Amino acid sequence: MEEGISIGVQAADENFQRYRPARFSSRRVRRRVVFKNGECNVVQGNVAKRRRRYLQDIFTTLVDAQWRWTLLVFALSFLLSWLGFASLWWLISLAHGDLSPPASAPAPLPPPPSPANASAGAGPGAPQPQPSPPPPAPAPPPPEHIPCVREVSGFASCFLFSVETQHTIGYGTRSITEECPEAIFVMCLQSITGVMIQAFMVGIVFAKLSRPKKRTQTLLFSRNAVVCLRDGSLCLMFRVGDMRKSHIVEAHVRAQLIRQKVTAEGELLPYFQQELRVGGDGDEERIFFIWPTTIVHCIDRQSPLYNMTAAELARERLEIVVILEGVIESTGMTTQARSSYLPSEILWGHRFETQVTFKKETGEYEVDYGVFNSTYEVATPLCSARELDERRARLSASPGPPPLPPLPPPPPCLEADESSCASASASPSASEGGASPAVAGPLAGPLAGPLAGAATAVIVANSKPSADRLAPESHM
Repeated sequence: MEEGISIGVQAADENFQRYRPARFSSRRVRRRVVFKNGECNVVQGNVAKRRRRYLQDIFTTLVDAQWRWTLLVFALSFLLSWLGFASLWWLISLAHGDLSPPASAPAPLPPPPSPANASAGAGPGAPQPQPSPPPPAPAPPPPEHIPCVREVSGFASCFLFSVETQHTIGYGTRSITEECPEAIFVMCLQSITGVMIQAFMVGIVFAKLSRPKKRTQTLLFSRNAVVCLRDGSLCLMFRVGDMRKSHIVEAHVRAQLIRQKVTAEGELLPYFQQELRVGGDGDEERIFFIWPTTIVHCIDRQSPLYNMTAAELARERLEIVVILEGVIESTGMTTQARSSYLPSEILWGHRFETQVTFKKETGEYEVDYGVFNSTYEVATPLCSARELDERRARLSASPGPPPLPPLPPPPPCLEADESSCASASASPSASEGGASPAVAGPLAGPLAGPLAGAATAVIVANSKPSADRLAPESHM
């Protein structure tokens, strides 16, 4: 019966042929909401206090930023911290007097003249010189100056000491002393700050390297979607694949139709999103994702594509966004891959080629990604799914073959042999398709042949016995 309906639908559909989508110019191609690589074509504008909001979530901002900006912030964070603490060390040393040069010793006084020279130069009547006082005792040496940081003589040495302190290098020449409590406090503060900066920047770099967004580079979507018959229903199909050996756990697929809609109140919704029910080879959205899988959307009464023909779908301004979500088996992080299809990328009357084959030599299943996007044309009606269902309903309601004519009545019994007629009517075998009744009595005379033939015809029409059961009756 199903074969007859399908043949009738094919014969009734005047446009039952291979469909080639019309070519569209670049001006008529609708701009995408989601690009083929999964990036969203959305830009936020006129956001109040945008920079402040981004700085409040600086970690996510740096993770989402490009690598050149992340590396620039990484280098500047260390360089500015070194320079800032070097300035503090320079101020501490300057305030303590560690940077001033040592005081120079006073110039020695000339020696006093000797008494012999003084007497030789004086006349006979000259007075005798008085003896000079003894020289003063030398002043005690000043106490040794203890700097806050040894071997620091300028800003360059303070910068080197800042780098050594923050990264615990310790070359052994510059060290802090107990002379300045403020120097001890600054050293502890710089050690804590250095550890925090290093942990923060290492976390950002690790998050950028391990974020699940990069896992989507190995998740593939077919270049085109196709529409063809499957189990007698029009279906929209696309293909997803994973190139890695580590699988996506709890993988499930979603699809949304984005198009313009006008509500009953006259409100215009330019980008109305409507969910499409999809599944892998069935109605369940969760798939066992071990090889490339064809995702199917059955175009039924609940589908927004139910009333669209092939020509109307090609002219429609819509976009089908497909989403694959799952958990990465190796890291346990959730990932999401996206893609989209425009009407020009939906091939009506095509079907995907088989991609998975079994190799007897190795006993393994081989996936050929060379035919991942390959399709071939199949005969598909160009009418909408609604028109296809209506034609099937009309064919199912049409009258079938004419019924068989009624069976002739059994021959009348003769009054001469009422006992034999009574025995024949009492036997249930004739009415229930059993063995043929015996013809005896007066019927064995000249009426035996015609009555026997009529009885045999009635038995064949009612019970349709096999040939071996009719064989004994042919001798009657």
